[in-house]
Amino acid sequence: MNQSNSTSTTAARPDFLGFGSGESLDGRKVSEFLGLTKPDIARIAHVRTAAVRFDTKMPTELRERVGEIADTLQRVAQFFDASIGKTALWLRTPNPMLGNISPREMIRNGRHDRLRRFVVDALDESARETRAANIPMA
Repeated sequence: MNQSNSTSTTAARPDFLGFGSGESLDGRKVSEFLGLTKPDIARIAHVRTAAVRFDTKMPTELRERVGEIADTLQRVAQFFDASIGKTALWLRTPNPMLGNISPREMIRNGRHDRLRRFVVDALDESARETRAANIPMA
């Protein structure tokens, strides 16, 4: 797999979850969607709890990390045909392929990078299977 594809957040992606992106990213919506506290967000972004804010003065590190998480969540929502309910359920359900913890807990525990790789790999595999199923048999 091309590594740059798995970590890039620059590609335009539909905003199924209403988070915005870039300077218009609404970090509060991301945090609320995941049910994360300020200390959770601070730990995830490696900033002081007092530095967690979701206005125009959001620290760069926080904006980047929350943006990466938002992008991963958008990928999951896209897989579920923009279903917010299915996306939320998937995030809260323990997953055997993730060590029997939920994707939300992975994010909360600072394991977003591993979750992102899992999501990207799973979506790549799903796309390959779809392409293979659409190849006409001779």
